[in-house]
Amino acid sequence: MNPIVHLRGITREFVTGDTVVRALRGIDLDIYPGEMVAILGASGSGKSTLLNTLGCLDRPTAGTYVLDGQPVVDLSDDELADVRNQRLGFIFQGYNLLPRTTAVDNVALPMLYDRGGRFPDPRGRAEAALDLVGLADRRHHHPNELSGGQQQRVAIARALVTSPSLLLADEPTGNLDTELTMDIMRLFQSLNDAGVTLLVITHEEEVAATCKRAVTLGDGAVLTDVVVDQRRLLPRKERAS
Repeated sequence: MNPIVHLRGITREFVTGDTVVRALRGIDLDIYPGEMVAILGASGSGKSTLLNTLGCLDRPTAGTYVLDGQPVVDLSDDELADVRNQRLGFIFQGYNLLPRTTAVDNVALPMLYDRGGRFPDPRGRAEAALDLVGLADRRHHHPNELSGGQQQRVAIARALVTSPSLLLADEPTGNLDTELTMDIMRLFQSLNDAGVTLLVITHEEEVAATCKRAVTLGDGAVLTDVVVDQRRLLPRKERAS
């Protein structure tokens, strides 16, 4: 089985005045279809830089990155935009929803930027994605009419709607309390059971404990990469009829 993410020797350096900051130092990482991987690390460990690299939002200084079989380091900006739209789904801590737009229109947004004509029925796909995350009855609500957990579910539906190869979740539970955090991780486990490949950036051990694998960064390097022992499996909630 070929990996969805294949990184070899990834480095990222930033120059500030006379100082060179080495944010990533030779990262080697493979992520395979069907995995649910947590990326852990303290502030300054390189988590955000790695996420930006994986999400084709930033180019590494050196190294090889192959995403779903396609080398991406040397692609043009327009080609990278197509990769982000077609192969990646992004979930952010702050939800990043358009405040004056309904849930279903927020979810449909990535399809409006697709230049391949892959989605002849964007609204239908958006409604199906909302149903998948349990929010079909909230599709006409605006973000200010939804709870934090519901807003994050809308963001997850938006990330899923284009059927990406990989979901990248950046501290997706950072704004949620413990109960809602576990609710979102329960949803992630359900999606992963259905075949969705997820990478979750987090500093929370309890979030990492719900994943299948945990990669810990420190000072821009991989410190540990282990299968999660005694993984916490969260029981699914029954949907209200």
